[in-house]
Amino acid sequence: MKTLLLIEDNDDIRENTAEILELAGYAVLTAENGKIGVEKALSQRPDLVICDIMMPVLDGYGVLHIFNKNPQLAGIPFIFLTAKTERTDFRKGMELGADDYLTKPFDESELLSAIEGRLNRFEKVSGGQAQPLTANYDLQHDGLNQFLNDARQVGNLESLSADRKTHPVRKKQYIYTEGDDPTRLYLLKSGKVKTVRTNADGKELITGLYNAGEFFGYLALLENTEYTDSAITLEDSELIYIPNEDFKQLLLANNDVSQQFIKLLAGRVSDREHQLVGMAYSSLRRRVADTLLRLHEQQAAEHSHGLIQLSRDDLASVVGTATESLIRTLSEFKQDGLIELVGAGIRVLQPDKLRRANW
Repeated sequence: MKTLLLIEDNDDIRENTAEILELAGYAVLTAENGKIGVEKALSQRPDLVICDIMMPVLDGYGVLHIFNKNPQLAGIPFIFLTAKTERTDFRKGMELGADDYLTKPFDESELLSAIEGRLNRFEKVSGGQAQPLTANYDLQHDGLNQFLNDARQVGNLESLSADRKTHPVRKKQYIYTEGDDPTRLYLLKSGKVKTVRTNADGKELITGLYNAGEFFGYLALLENTEYTDSAITLEDSELIYIPNEDFKQLLLANNDVSQQFIKLLAGRVSDREHQLVGMAYSSLRRRVADTLLRLHEQQAAEHSHGLIQLSRDDLASVVGTATESLIRTLSEFKQDGLIELVGAGIRVLQPDKLRRANW
């Protein structure tokens, strides 16, 4: 028997929906807000989640964000319930990894059809046993091969290229340049890569910083246009190439495979949107602080020594300011005891204080 988790703050909707699901043969866990829902999921992992968006304590977006970040919960099919139909709500949910939407009011057949469809899509048959197609592929290790092998089976994509060898690239080498025609997708297996755009005055703006386990170079493939930026290694790196033909197959040949592939591609889309908003509206000190915090968190996720190794010019390009202004701000942070300058590196000493500061 499949176990469903229903998170809904409206008592009548929650009770009526749970009754329908139980009559349909499902075991149902219920929660009146997102916080309780996450706690129940951690104590008993459900096969699928049905979650309202607008809730007190923790809303549906927050619930899905926690699910995506927690290895114990990642990959569980997730259906949003919403009374709102604005495009921004759908877009935000899909960026976070939602699998489907039901708009209130919905009828019984809509609900059961959506659940059955999601459960079927997230299962593959192996030796007569149903096994989930996980979304938790570790791209820093062998996750890409695991995903592509699963894609072959689930999507019958036997023509996917079998040659997925690692390509070493030395520090400060161009991977592609502005104006090149895209021929492949890139996965950074180890090292660091920046993407930059150059204006008419020759000034660089860093459009992205990529760490191990992240894809890059896919926007030009999606739009079928020339690259609008250049990709350069910041240190000795290892890349895996996915040819354009394989890229298109993964996106178009099978719905299950394409949804998983898009989640892997998306990476930190919401983080990058937040970065752009900050560059447009925040003060210089706030932008430098947010950039340092973001890089500090990436270092922590990689279990490294916590030292941010990025040249002052590159860091200034990420923040969107002059190098001299960046250096002055870093000096102020150092005097306040918020950071430590270790040679060319930067270590964040008080992340909470840096985060809470209102500049």
